[in-house]
Amino acid sequence: MTHQWGQKAEELEISNKVAEIGISKKSDQSTDSDDGPDTVNPAETSLLMKIIRQGLVESKLDIEVQRKDPNSPLYSVKTFEALHLKPNLLKGVYDMGFNAPSKIQETALPTLLADPPQNMIAQSQSGTGKTAAFVLAMLSRVDPTLNYPQVLCLSPTYELAIQTGEVAAKMAKFCPEIKLKYAVRGEEVPRGSTITDHILIGTPGKLLDWSIRFGMFDLKKIKVFVLDEADVMINRQGHQDQCIRIHKCLPPTCQMMFFSATYDSTVMEFAEIIVPNPIIIRLLREEESLDNIKQYYVKCKGPEDKYRAICNIYGVITIGQAIIFCHTRKTASWLSGKMSKDGHSVAVLSGELAVEQRIAVLDRFRAGLEKVLITTNVLSRGIDVEQVTLVVNFDMPMDINRKADCETYLHRIGRTGRFGKAGIAINLIDSDQSMEICLDIEAHFGKKIHLLDIEDAEEIEKIGA
Repeated sequence: MTHQWGQKAEELEISNKVAEIGISKKSDQSTDSDDGPDTVNPAETSLLMKIIRQGLVESKLDIEVQRKDPNSPLYSVKTFEALHLKPNLLKGVYDMGFNAPSKIQETALPTLLADPPQNMIAQSQSGTGKTAAFVLAMLSRVDPTLNYPQVLCLSPTYELAIQTGEVAAKMAKFCPEIKLKYAVRGEEVPRGSTITDHILIGTPGKLLDWSIRFGMFDLKKIKVFVLDEADVMINRQGHQDQCIRIHKCLPPTCQMMFFSATYDSTVMEFAEIIVPNPIIIRLLREEESLDNIKQYYVKCKGPEDKYRAICNIYGVITIGQAIIFCHTRKTASWLSGKMSKDGHSVAVLSGELAVEQRIAVLDRFRAGLEKVLITTNVLSRGIDVEQVTLVVNFDMPMDINRKADCETYLHRIGRTGRFGKAGIAINLIDSDQSMEICLDIEAHFGKKIHLLDIEDAEEIEKIGA
């Protein structure tokens, strides 16, 4: 491993320690107003998901495979031995704790390792093993006797590149002949020098500088091009154009791998530019549903009244853990102050926290150290906590036009009815507008949202039964 490699991993460890000891380290978003709606940053959400789901999520979902050429062979494997990897690479895979391929790896790996190389587009959420799959393919394609870059892996941000790099470094633990290098901010290569590392993992801007601007390596010699987190890449200013500029200089024989958590029309158009004749693998998403969730609304006069409604619910029924959604950081902060004062163990998660701090908050909540998590929209998707039995919409979810945001509502309250358990969702209504949003959501999903009289202890008891 090159010296810089260990140093960057160390930096990431240090930043995690910073979070653990509670030093405030603001994220890029900390300039936002506490009064405005809390915004979601796709790159941060993606990093959060990667770290939270470091253990593989066991997926029982089906994989859908599309091929342009129906005659091209498609295999799947049940063991890593069946892939005929280099022995030291196989040793690295086992050393990481992978015993058998995950659902997506079973199908993706034989395709990624096939000769002649196959191009691939794969869509799956975090925790399904896609990073390990493409890293294994990257390491397998390297000829260590040739001292120039052969593999490029593009990530949308510094932090996401470091995450991928750490997986590569662990997997290549027993292959010291394979040289890896980060191409991220802070990494400098003297002008006029030539890069001899085999694999470059980094952000589009830095890789564009090192290749096209300064000629430190030859894009025509690249054998494998990986574009990870494509949906996040599209959201970042200039990244898409930089990726396309790099891509145009690659040889026609280069193997293209394209990964994305979502696969909407903008991602598909981007994929079509980058990946000719791909095999497309899609891991179908777990459906969120309102089927086993009891939904209620409570009429309130204002924030104090809403707070009293929460107190009444807690006074009558036993709640495992709860998540309360607010529209702004200011409301989240006010509510957490009141609940803490009344003896509730409360955690707050909002957009001004650095990613590491958010992870620390979520780890504590998952471990049951706090029973109530008050959050803004930064947590509307992707995080499963089995013990959550109650979700409260302190503020109703609305889009930029202040209309009902039905998708966010589903993501929010879909958290309670997970794993086949029954959940409770309570919507606190304090205006004609929030009542209209509630009615629109009810109509959209075709599921009744019942009025709950918060002064009637018997009625509250029934919802907890």
